[in-house]
Amino acid sequence: MHRDQALLEVIALTPADAEAAQTGGADRLEVVTDMAADGLSPTPRMIADIRSACDIPIRAMVRTTADFTCRDRHALVGLATDLVGAGADGLVMGFLRDGELDPEPVHAIWDAVGRPWTCHRVVDHADDYPKALAAAADMPGADQILTAGSPKGVASGLSAVVAHVHAGPLMVGGGLAPDHVERLREAGVSAFHIGSAARRDWTSPVDSRRVAGWRAALDA
Repeated sequence: MHRDQALLEVIALTPADAEAAQTGGADRLEVVTDMAADGLSPTPRMIADIRSACDIPIRAMVRTTADFTCRDRHALVGLATDLVGAGADGLVMGFLRDGELDPEPVHAIWDAVGRPWTCHRVVDHADDYPKALAAAADMPGADQILTAGSPKGVASGLSAVVAHVHAGPLMVGGGLAPDHVERLREAGVSAFHIGSAARRDWTSPVDSRRVAGWRAALDA
């Protein structure tokens, strides 16, 4: 990726998704399973299979329940260690406690694996969005904060993202649409995340042509 090129991250569920995303021009993958629960952790085996299918960076989700609560920190540390051991270059995580970001599991995972990670859309579900962004930006190892600005998605949260674009290293995703790109780029956003936009629906694989369309739009 050139220094001035926007980062394009694509959700991959399978090795075929990973291959198509790379062919279309994705810079990085977020690997998850169970999009009905908004993305849970894949198995280490899936990470290994996807690592064999592509050579762009992989970030694996560390999340085992549909909410953002950490119920077993030790188990999450073990899972994160296994995902990195299977080939993940980084992780995607974030936890809530009493409406605020919970730093304890993040610190434990960071201490165990020491890999860069994305704070996922947990910030959109916190009681205080600006406070959550600041907390995420201050956590060790976090080099990206995935946000839509609202739990409802970018269409509802676009103004919030633009207003807080300098709060941290934001990556925008969650219902991202092509007509959001110009305003986000003008505001200074340089990282974008797509899932459903890369395919016909969640029962369909990633379409390399759709990814290529996003690559072209971001590079225009």
